[in-house]
Amino acid sequence: MSKVEVTLVKSLIGRRPSQIATAQALGLKRIGSKVVKETNDAILGQIKTIAHLISVKELGE
Repeated sequence: MSKVEVTLVKSLIGRRPSQIATAQALGLKRIGSKVVKETNDAILGQIKTIAHLISVKELGE
């Protein structure tokens, strides 16, 4: 499976509770925090939900 690096680039202050929970579920706590995840349908859905708050870089294998 391929991997993606997800970085939080915008603040979670004032966002909907579901968006905050999604960011926390991905492991993003503060601006600039990064996580590497293997892609699957669940992760891609979470990325789509908060796409306006994050930047995504595909790492491949």
